[in-house]
Amino acid sequence: MPRLTQAPNLAIATLWADGLTAGGVAASVQRQYLAGVAGELPPDQCLPEVWFQHPGQEAQAREILYHLQHVPQHRWRCVCGELVVGGFEQCWNCETLMPRS
Repeated sequence: MPRLTQAPNLAIATLWADGLTAGGVAASVQRQYLAGVAGELPPDQCLPEVWFQHPGQEAQAREILYHLQHVPQHRWRCVCGELVVGGFEQCWNCETLMPRS
């Protein structure tokens, strides 16, 4: 199993591994329990890692990971006049859903 990347935390590593699996690349999270020993071991060696099962899928895995890391951000003006920026699909001010075009 080749290592694809390190993640900043366990939640992100799990999301990336799940996204890879949903995209057809068998993936798993390794080193998920080492956060508790950071300090005893160098912190960069305690970060969770995402590994994939089949070496022939590396290009596909890297492409899926790129899209998981670079999710397009929305920017839209709500009917209440509020400018909503980011991954939000609902206005924080009036709870109106983002218009679909």
